[in-house]
Amino acid sequence: MPVYTLPELPYDYSALAPVISPEIIELHHDKHHAAYVKGANDTLEQLAEARDKETWGSINGLEKNLAFHLSGHILHSIYWQNMTGPKDGGGEPLAADGVGELADAITESFGSYANFKAQLTKASATTQGSGWGVLAYEPLSGRLIVEQVYDHQGNVGQGATPILVFDAWEHAFYLQYRNQKVDFIEAMWQVVNWQDVARRYEAAKSRADVLLLAP
Repeated sequence: MPVYTLPELPYDYSALAPVISPEIIELHHDKHHAAYVKGANDTLEQLAEARDKETWGSINGLEKNLAFHLSGHILHSIYWQNMTGPKDGGGEPLAADGVGELADAITESFGSYANFKAQLTKASATTQGSGWGVLAYEPLSGRLIVEQVYDHQGNVGQGATPILVFDAWEHAFYLQYRNQKVDFIEAMWQVVNWQDVARRYEAAKSRADVLLLAP
């Protein structure tokens, strides 16, 4: 049975400074993300044991745990790739940088880049408790949407593919930004890797038959 593994960071701990400190990156990746990977693998083992013994008393809790840890692993794996150093990241996605199709899709879906940035910023900064702000490709309409994810897996449209994620859990920013979540989210725009977001958009768009609602 395949198991989940912690991906290596595509940069060193200090690469995103001063937007995100090396201490936060190390703790966030090596401890928090690793815990989600372990949690997903442990839950798979517990589900296998439940199947073998036909003991289903804890099935609701196990399924919830699997969704929580697996979604945490997936979202964090995207998160690391979505960022790059301040010298290379941030700004507005432009055709001149080879991400014109993504830029056009953002304008078509939200009216303008400014509208999109404002919506994703608000969605991320106003999550209740722990959660994420997510830009996702929605395959039924072929448009981009902003989702507000609670914890890791709730409040999303089924089948939508996340292509840009902002982690709004306190462990992502508290050591540096204290309780100023909105300041952290505003700073995040300086390290967005639009090349990575554009690749994810193209990949999501190419899977036209990902949802089969009718024969």
